[in-house]
Amino acid sequence: MPLMHILPLDGTSILFISLICIMLIYILYHKKNNENFPPGPRPLPLVGNIFIMDRKRPFQTLMELKEKYGSVFSIQLGFRKMVVLTGYETVKEALVLKADQFAERPDIPIFKQITNGNGIIFGHGDSWKTIRRFTLTVLRDLGMGKRNIEEKIIEESEHLVKQFEAKKGEPFLTTIPINAATSNIIVSLIMGKRLEYEDEIFIKLLILNNENFRLVGGPYIQLYNMFPVLHPAWTTL
Repeated sequence: MPLMHILPLDGTSILFISLICIMLIYILYHKKNNENFPPGPRPLPLVGNIFIMDRKRPFQTLMELKEKYGSVFSIQLGFRKMVVLTGYETVKEALVLKADQFAERPDIPIFKQITNGNGIIFGHGDSWKTIRRFTLTVLRDLGMGKRNIEEKIIEESEHLVKQFEAKKGEPFLTTIPINAATSNIIVSLIMGKRLEYEDEIFIKLLILNNENFRLVGGPYIQLYNMFPVLHPAWTTL
């Protein structure tokens, strides 16, 4: 006799049983994958710790979690589990004292989709490490880490101060001038000259770069990164 005749199920019952199955699978998966992770808030099925995050000031939530779990803790956003490092000493130990162990890049879906896993900024793996070594070697040959770069930083700081003084105390957005100053240090190192803050092409590139980061940090892109199930639907748009 068919099972459906023994246990007649309506739509609500099927949905309830499906949710129970998902919960059981999640609990088993979560237990298996949490063995070597540092402590952190317990995630909800499917969505993780999304609802405890301050959408406008996520860093504030992370600092509050630091007070409870310490300078190294884990959180889960969607299906993505991650370890968070907070505090100067902790970050210095990871990125400076143990730089080789932490030299890899995370596999971020949106960047992988756009760059196909290539490039020095968003790439990862052996090819990225090779490009990174080559880039650092070239920059050192050009003066990075030497007194030459210190002189360029001082020079650019003077230009930035003049830019601020030209506003004569009037309120203005500091984002682009500061971006221009930091970019000019690398530009002058590589090209041998700096770009003026009034250079329209230079300013347009900075604005577009800021816009890219704003979009990447937006809710739709974050959903794409958190939930792999959305990737096939995204690529068909």
